[in-house]
Amino acid sequence: MLELGFSARDLAHTRLAYSPLWEVVTSLRVLGSPTARPLHRRWAERTRPRLAAAGLAGSLLLDLVPAEGYIPDFLNPPPPSAAPGPRAELALESELSVLAATTPERIRADLERLSPWAPAVRELAADPAAGLVRLLGELRRYWQVALAPYWPRVRAVLEADVLHRSRRFAAEGAAAVLYELDARLEWQDDGEVLRLPQSVCDNSAELAGRGLLLVPSAFVGPGVLVVNRPPDVVQICYPSRGVGVLWEQPAVEVPDAVAAVLGRSRALLLAELTAPASTTELSLRTGMSAGGVSQHLGALRAAGIVTAHRSGRSVLYQRTSLADSLLTGAG
Repeated sequence: MLELGFSARDLAHTRLAYSPLWEVVTSLRVLGSPTARPLHRRWAERTRPRLAAAGLAGSLLLDLVPAEGYIPDFLNPPPPSAAPGPRAELALESELSVLAATTPERIRADLERLSPWAPAVRELAADPAAGLVRLLGELRRYWQVALAPYWPRVRAVLEADVLHRSRRFAAEGAAAVLYELDARLEWQDDGEVLRLPQSVCDNSAELAGRGLLLVPSAFVGPGVLVVNRPPDVVQICYPSRGVGVLWEQPAVEVPDAVAAVLGRSRALLLAELTAPASTTELSLRTGMSAGGVSQHLGALRAAGIVTAHRSGRSVLYQRTSLADSLLTGAG
């Protein structure tokens, strides 16, 4: 049983934020136990072969995130801001910089709670500095392969959840928001103690002004994950609203008039670019090959219909005002 003692100061410091690094950890758990969140099956089936091709099968990262049980707390430092924005690579690097500063003592203390130890985990415990360098590299590769292509749609779900709960927090108070996160949460002693049955995290303590950070995740569930490591803020990672439609492919209307001028494939890509997207993401959404998408986008860019800009290691394409005029004029 996890018990957290609240004060008025703690309630004042309760906030919401989503985190690319939390999505890494929770999505890894889905890959290890796909039956836990069957709605992610399509994503998992696409991602596993890519991880193997990227050399991440059997990695230290996978060993640190088992399919069930304890996940080392140092993997999830508190995210610094509520909304990382479209350039998730910058937010991820910000969180990784905090992770990179984790002390050897903290790493070994967390690893003591992880059992059994795989050989890579033993190497991390023996040489945390070298192990962290390896882990950071694997985290970046995993992000690029498993999450970066889908980040726009994941971000949209998480942002909508934060907005919903922020409004409810303002209208109905903290208790209404917390009860909605997990049916097992309950207040005791006239709202001074928050209790949550937990078999993994049982570090009961007074928050002592640290506050509470609520982190929505598209991949966690059905329950919540808790990180309680003083002096950091207590984090509760909970299932986001709207995940049921995350992998749905809504039909995109392609105006016949635009298709007649540009060709249906290029018109489809233009219609899909309601928000900036990479070649990889457009390939997944349209079923075209990545090479074909790249060729079409090159032609559209040369005609001034789309533009491109680099975001971290990705190149994101977006429509120009000319493209918007074409689509609007065609109805």
